[in-house]
Amino acid sequence: MKPIAILALVATLGVSASALCQPAPAAKDAGWTPLFDGKTLAGWRAFKSETPPAGWTVKDGVLARTGKGGDLMTVREFGSFELELDYKIAVGGNSGIMYRVITEGDAPYWSGPEYQILDNERHADAKNGPDRLAGSNYDLIAPSAAVSKPAGEWNTAKIVVAGNHVEHWLNGTKVVGYEFGSPAWTRMVADSKFKVWPTYGKAARGHIVLQDHGDVVEFRNVRIKELN
Repeated sequence: MKPIAILALVATLGVSASALCQPAPAAKDAGWTPLFDGKTLAGWRAFKSETPPAGWTVKDGVLARTGKGGDLMTVREFGSFELELDYKIAVGGNSGIMYRVITEGDAPYWSGPEYQILDNERHADAKNGPDRLAGSNYDLIAPSAAVSKPAGEWNTAKIVVAGNHVEHWLNGTKVVGYEFGSPAWTRMVADSKFKVWPTYGKAARGHIVLQDHGDVVEFRNVRIKELN
């Protein structure tokens, strides 16, 4: 088609010539991989078993801890990543998301720092200090802003781990930031209950764990983007 004819067609369609020269926008979900398919527990296991524990159910695209069984852990390990998910905690409930978990030791929290999930208004642990509130780096760093939605409502969590740099986000707000191995981190751990576990916060990569704390908690839209 001749250039004049192309311009005439553009004018007829009401599209500017410059718009035709713009590159296509990048896919919104580029680089993201679902960790939960919305239908099964494929890709998940128990901490000390290669099969998923009891107590976790899937219904209508929601992954829920509804009974006793233990923590739910990804089959895969991750080093640097962005993790996003929605969660809903039951009234009076407690749970968490641990990362860079290794299978040495008796429990995931021996090695993996925890993004706290909590009913801030009703769970007794909230009275033990702000570093126990939703979005905190559990028992170490309090969230910088009170942006948690009440129990029974969906919250959006994001965890960024890039090398030694870590961020916790809650409902679009960055609430925690720290550096593995920094002097501040080393002092915090030395003054905490985690000091008795030498693997805590030391792994360069590991599993992601959804905590069974004995309460009902629901997750959806669980996805991850690995970082170089």
